[in-house]
Amino acid sequence: MKKLVAGLVLSLSMLGSGLAMAMGSVNINQASAQELANALSGVGMAKAQAIVDYREMHGPFESIQDLVKVSGIGLRIYEMNESKLRLAEGD
Repeated sequence: MKKLVAGLVLSLSMLGSGLAMAMGSVNINQASAQELANALSGVGMAKAQAIVDYREMHGPFESIQDLVKVSGIGLRIYEMNESKLRLAEGD
């Protein structure tokens, strides 16, 4: 029974992550450049890599609004993607 419950919990967790990706949401503190480019409108590989580089240089984003601190990511791109952005699982 414990194995069944553990399996069900794992399956639900994976389903939640899959739904988030299917809906286009992206964790800006964990996503790769490719994941960012795939999920965000107006963001190609160069801007996605700039996000990853900024995160690696300055540490994790403290709010999704901090994304505009990245060179090449202005208010317009932020506003187009605001509903897709998250900082952690479940955000």
